[in-house]
Amino acid sequence: MTDYGHDLLFGVFVTPAAEPVHRAVELAMVADRAGLDLVTFQDHPYLPTFHDTWTLLSYVAARTERVRLAGNVLNLPLRAPAVLARSVASLDRLSGGRIELGIGAGGFWDAIEAMSGRRLSPGESVAALDEGIRIVREVWATERSGPVRVEGDHYRVVGAKRGPAPAHDVAIWVGAYKPRMLRLVGRLADGALPSLGYLPGGAEDLAGLNTHIDEGAHAAGRAPTEIRRLLNVTGRFAATGTAFLDGPAEQWAEDLAGLTVEYGVSAFVLAADDPATIERFAAEVAPATRELVAAERGR
Repeated sequence: MTDYGHDLLFGVFVTPAAEPVHRAVELAMVADRAGLDLVTFQDHPYLPTFHDTWTLLSYVAARTERVRLAGNVLNLPLRAPAVLARSVASLDRLSGGRIELGIGAGGFWDAIEAMSGRRLSPGESVAALDEGIRIVREVWATERSGPVRVEGDHYRVVGAKRGPAPAHDVAIWVGAYKPRMLRLVGRLADGALPSLGYLPGGAEDLAGLNTHIDEGAHAAGRAPTEIRRLLNVTGRFAATGTAFLDGPAEQWAEDLAGLTVEYGVSAFVLAADDPATIERFAAEVAPATRELVAAERGR
């Protein structure tokens, strides 16, 4: 049993579909009104059926009031890290501190290359992400003297001015599954953001992911509790329970609370493009899950 003790977050993973043109924005507004903590959008700049995710995040930030926003996850090979750092900081300031940075190393290399990105091997993509995160943090570090200086094998930023600083301490969440990437999360990031559906062994695979994250944290002199464990999930509300996240709201709460207690997951991001599902997740599942976890932690 591994509960890292973080406060629980509940969010949605909305499809950034380009048609109908305002659909994704409307769903984000539903989540905001419903009281969810987070709205996220996947980032595939090579898909013409999707809005550009950064443009969408900016528009949604102006149409919502309290919900936090993030890419799930932003495609670093097509988004230069120094520019991305300033984009995130600027939108965070404009939105009153509501932006988090979900970021990934890329994976659809034919499509990335077709958009003028560089094709990288798995090892190279991890190294590039390492450099990218360091650049982002250096740009934000306005309390340090002198310009940004990161000379890597994939990114070289030498002499760039720092700033602006974000309005709040922006979290960096990494889409990660493999050992090397997970150890990077433990060393450099604030959270890991995998999708449950991509884990061959289901929830039981989370224990292995945690082990690699914790190893990376220890090697960097960090406490594993510094790293939040997030999870993209899918589910279906039904009158009777038939499977994991397939049943009534009270079963969903038990299933999610179990992931917190057993594997330390503290942020649940539901893939949903249906307003009623989003509202029920916020009104019934989130408070019930928090209550169950609080009771377990209080024992």
